[in-house]
Amino acid sequence: MCLILVAWQVHPNYPLVVAANRDEFFARRSASAEYWADQPAILAGRDLAAGGTWLGITRGGRFAALTNFRDPARHRADAPSRGRLVADFLAGEAAIDACLDGLAAADYNGFNLLLGDGERLVAFSNVSMERHELAPGVYGLSNALLDTPWPKVGAGKAALTAALAALPDETALFRLLRDDSLHPDASLPATGVPLEWERLLSAAFVRGPDYGTRCSTLVTFRADGRATFDEQSWLPGGEPGERRRFRLFLPPVPGN
Repeated sequence: MCLILVAWQVHPNYPLVVAANRDEFFARRSASAEYWADQPAILAGRDLAAGGTWLGITRGGRFAALTNFRDPARHRADAPSRGRLVADFLAGEAAIDACLDGLAAADYNGFNLLLGDGERLVAFSNVSMERHELAPGVYGLSNALLDTPWPKVGAGKAALTAALAALPDETALFRLLRDDSLHPDASLPATGVPLEWERLLSAAFVRGPDYGTRCSTLVTFRADGRATFDEQSWLPGGEPGERRRFRLFLPPVPGN
């Protein structure tokens, strides 16, 4: 993923709202969102190159998502796939802290990980080696640390905050993920990639012939136990591909 926007315990009827874009080379093979044949409780897309995923939920109410930390100078070609971190959490039953305690974070290239179990939402980065228990609020995560004020993160958080008022109408949520506005050079970060790439990647929706936004995903967990997982796939140049929408009922959160 290259942009994850999260509203956690902000809306009285929607304790978790996630709006996310996955950016990737179009040549990298992946499967659209589905319940996995080998792990039927997992609902997620799948990276067919390494077997992991970038964002998913489970029938039991677990949620996980990941972005890469952009630092080409420290990238190791022999590092294991970061997408397995999401898949492993979704496939397991261990508590969030136990999963993070047992994580060999130094083995991986830089990443940011969001893990949720219905009661808690925790952010962890192996760059800062810090974990954050998220308080109620709106958060943004791109390819730097949580809430790093990149232009698309700030714009996305503001747009998500405004869009919450329209729920259950999700039109504004998908509109903010479709924002392909490029930001001025003076506001761009310097992450070690050429300026033309910084410009391209400054948009929430990356539109390119070889690299770009591959899918937009909207996840909502409702207070009544219902959840939705809505994925719009995108083709090169930003042309729409397949749309998949799933509805499920989650078990009650203990103590509620």
